[in-house]
Amino acid sequence: MEDKHLPEIDGNLRKHMVRVPQVIDQVSGIRIFGKLIKSLVFTTDVAIIRNCNANAVIAVYPFTPQPIITHSIISCSDVPVFCGVGGGTTTGPRVLNLAEDAEFQGAVGVVLNAPTPNETIEYLKQKIDIPIVITVVSEKTDLKSRLEAGADILNISGASKTVEIVREIRKEYPKVPIIATGGPTEESILQTIEAGANAITYTPPTNGEIFKKLMNKYRGEENII
Repeated sequence: MEDKHLPEIDGNLRKHMVRVPQVIDQVSGIRIFGKLIKSLVFTTDVAIIRNCNANAVIAVYPFTPQPIITHSIISCSDVPVFCGVGGGTTTGPRVLNLAEDAEFQGAVGVVLNAPTPNETIEYLKQKIDIPIVITVVSEKTDLKSRLEAGADILNISGASKTVEIVREIRKEYPKVPIIATGGPTEESILQTIEAGANAITYTPPTNGEIFKKLMNKYRGEENII
């Protein structure tokens, strides 16, 4: 069967944008509230969020989650947003408050840190109606208790061990939804997909890196003139 032509339309001002690696299209995706999500951009930079073709945003950052940050990201994003609500340093009732606030603002899911107690997952499951994503950083994680507590999606972030962790999880849990970091190359992304990931998290270049390329281009054009 011949490949069908996929029309693509770009505006003159939006050609310069961050594009996720095309190999990510090969994942099955995860359908949430009717929307198919294959790629997630890992950033809290609203400029990148507005200029990226990822299917969703995973907004997790190394500080105590703050509602004003959540509100800013959701309000500027034109794709679904998964919001970090703590679970490690941030614990107890504050996690629930943050999760409920994220849901009310329109988040498609909440992301919990790896150290989150199962009791917190159970409590959230009773209170919110959007998916709970639990981060997994090690092959030693007790996944059975995580899933029984109410985790809906596993977010695998095991650095160089990510592919191995995904592969082992997929053997035991063939149908559990898995988001995983794809690594820096198309080859590493493909390995993660083949291991069994349903969706891939992509870390974009920083604003500084993008600006550097753009400024070098401008300087080159000036030299020609």
